Amino acid sequence: MKTLIKQLVEFTAFLVVLPAYGLYRIGAAIARADKAFPGWSQTFSLLPGLTGQYLRRAFYSLTLKRCGEDTCLSFGTIFSHCTASVGANVYVGSFCSLGAITLEDDVLIASNVSIMNGTQQHGTARIDIPIREQPGIFTPVTIGEGSWIGEGATVSADVGKHCIIGAGAVVTKPVPDYAVALGVPAKVVKFRNEEVSIEQKLAEAERLVKSATEAS
Repeated sequence: MKTLIKQLVEFTAFLVVLPAYGLYRIGAAIARADKAFPGWSQTFSLLPGLTGQYLRRAFYSLTLKRCGEDTCLSFGTIFSHCTASVGANVYVGSFCSLGAITLEDDVLIASNVSIMNGTQQHGTARIDIPIREQPGIFTPVTIGEGSWIGEGATVSADVGKHCIIGAGAVVTKPVPDYAVALGVPAKVVKFRNEEVSIEQKLAEAERLVKSATEAS
């Protein structure tokens, strides 16, 4: 019975957001999706309570690359790009700012977390023209399956599977699977799995950093 009621509520939420989705599509056709999307994300972020959660999930299931089942996107959280992807059973706390990112299944994001697309979104090489006019690089960022990002963290690089990122941490380099990373900038302090040695994991971390450096 609970499953049937839930399905009915989800279907109702889907019907409610259809007019908004239609207006979004019109705006996207006129001014491109990347221009039309942020305003709608901001609007839906302000809907309170459980009703807001259902309506946000319905809208994002139509507009994002993916918005999986049983996701919870809390009050005040916004997406800046419609190319974001959210897996199943994902929880995102209040007042988060999310870019063109991928959240894999079972990811937990605390409140006031910022996940952005790298640290080179604005060019800074020249001083004769404003920074806002210099081209930048947008780097895809993925938060791996089952990872937990703590309160107030800032993430600008990939986080592996089943990781823990401490509250207030600033992640500027890729974090390998099962790592616990703390601090500013975030550093790996231990690994959650005992089957692989710390030495092997640190070697993997160095490999990821080297790959990221070469790619940029």
